[in-house]
Amino acid sequence: MKKIIVTIDGYSSCGKSTLARQLASELGYTFIDSGAMYRAITLYFLRNHINWKDKKKAETALQNISLGFVFNNSTGKSDIYLNDENVEALIRDMLVSESVSDVSTIKEVRDFAVAQQRKMGKQKGIVMDGRDIGTTVFPKAELKIFMIADTAIRVERRYKELFAKDPNITIEEVINNLAMRDYIDSNREVSPLRKAEDAIVLDNSKLTMEEQLKIALKWVKEKVT
Repeated sequence: MKKIIVTIDGYSSCGKSTLARQLASELGYTFIDSGAMYRAITLYFLRNHINWKDKKKAETALQNISLGFVFNNSTGKSDIYLNDENVEALIRDMLVSESVSDVSTIKEVRDFAVAQQRKMGKQKGIVMDGRDIGTTVFPKAELKIFMIADTAIRVERRYKELFAKDPNITIEEVINNLAMRDYIDSNREVSPLRKAEDAIVLDNSKLTMEEQLKIALKWVKEKVT
């Protein structure tokens, strides 16, 4: 059976990474979390007090960044490594969440990440999620999925994720964070979030993880047979 590239785009907290991981596992494909890559870059900038609005400083900093994914036997998932350090948990911090959309608007940052993503996808057999995977990174991907969910559902999902790490987080903070990220992702000059013309919309507001996986697997089967 031939291997294909599957892209999953959509707004924050629509469950893109969850579906991408499930799909990759079922298909025996490699899962590449593009969002984690941008979060890791943001973490590096924050740690090293890089003024990412300064083009030259951002470009210099990127030269010192090495990203990779390593399979974690204990979780059965791939963790992202920043300069040989496992930062999978650190990149989910609220400070990173508040800055990642801003960092990801920078052309140099996107060029850096996209170059690495395309290199990973040369052999196909990958599932990648993000904001511009089907439009910019892999415009010729065989299957493109665009995920959506009701705003209230997204807020609830994000709140549960962050509350487990920070019990002091409030619903208001989550609502504001999601609204800010949606606006920045949709209005940035470089590769804004939008649905590819040939993408299939998957609204998972009322779907279980099992149900959405079943739907996605059906779409994959249609592309490879």
